[in-house]
Amino acid sequence: MTDTSASARLSPLTIPFTPRLNPAAERSRQHTLRWLRRFGMLKESSAVMEYDALRLERLMAYFYPDASPHDLDLAADLNAWFFVFDDQFDGELGRRPDEVTAVVEAVVRTMYEDGPLPLSPLTPLTAGFRDIWVRSTAGAPALWQHRFRTHWRAYLRAYRWEARNRTGASLPPLQEFLRGRRESIGVQPCLDFLERCGGYALPAELHAGFPLAEMRRITADVVIFVNDIVSLDKELAVGDVNNSVMVLRHDLGCGLEEAVSRIAATSDSRVARFRHLAAGLPMALDASGVPPVVREQVTRYVSGMRNLMRGTLEWSMETTRYDTTGIAAVSLGRERPWARLTTPGTPAAPRRS
Repeated sequence: MTDTSASARLSPLTIPFTPRLNPAAERSRQHTLRWLRRFGMLKESSAVMEYDALRLERLMAYFYPDASPHDLDLAADLNAWFFVFDDQFDGELGRRPDEVTAVVEAVVRTMYEDGPLPLSPLTPLTAGFRDIWVRSTAGAPALWQHRFRTHWRAYLRAYRWEARNRTGASLPPLQEFLRGRRESIGVQPCLDFLERCGGYALPAELHAGFPLAEMRRITADVVIFVNDIVSLDKELAVGDVNNSVMVLRHDLGCGLEEAVSRIAATSDSRVARFRHLAAGLPMALDASGVPPVVREQVTRYVSGMRNLMRGTLEWSMETTRYDTTGIAAVSLGRERPWARLTTPGTPAAPRRS
């Protein structure tokens, strides 16, 4: 009998980069649990326990193994917000594109308003995001702030695209689907955070040019493929369709496990391409006359992309989010305890602790 567990499905993947875990992970775990409670995203002790079992701070500890404890705390808060926000759309809200747009635009506005808190009505999600935005951009170069805002806006607005997919008669073909999925996976803001942790901002022409733009796209694709393989049973349980395995199965008319194998092979080919581009990058930078200090920053950035790909794989095999416990947590219409945070009414300003 074929083993269809998440770990078995991930086993064929080849991501030959060494995983490293930031030693401040436990500190960030405790910090973010307090942060979530302060902003009203976790209330009851049972909700804290259910969230804590996901060990989301370890994903950031794999992504940013060299970040300072302070920066890792911020990254863990950012990642907690990602997942809490994402879980708002597992129910009926995720099938109502116009309502999704209203929720998303309330968050987008917090990146443009002045002052320590948004001027629009507060929810735990808008207040929490505004706190992350202010802390992340404090003292950051304008170039990086613009990049970070652009990527966040694209990520947030992809929720409408996902909602439309859930209500549509058919899914787009895989290559078209991936164009939207690269936004909805949220990898680009995480790559921006590599620069934030490292204290640098890559020049726009280098960031958007060959080969870094392609390497960023590959990084997003590999994270997508890992996530879509490991989360497949969870998404089948909630009736979601925004998964590259499901899209490929529909395209080819094949069985589910064959689609998994093909997505895993596609991921491996992307990783091979990434390694090829990385090998030629020093010569390309030298030929372009890139200054030594920027070349060193690019080297750190590429290392960070490797950390994101491998870190996603490591954490996906550790977390309870995708095991039988995690699937049961969202089956038969059950919502996570932190669902339904998208409307004003619950006190959202941070409580003093």
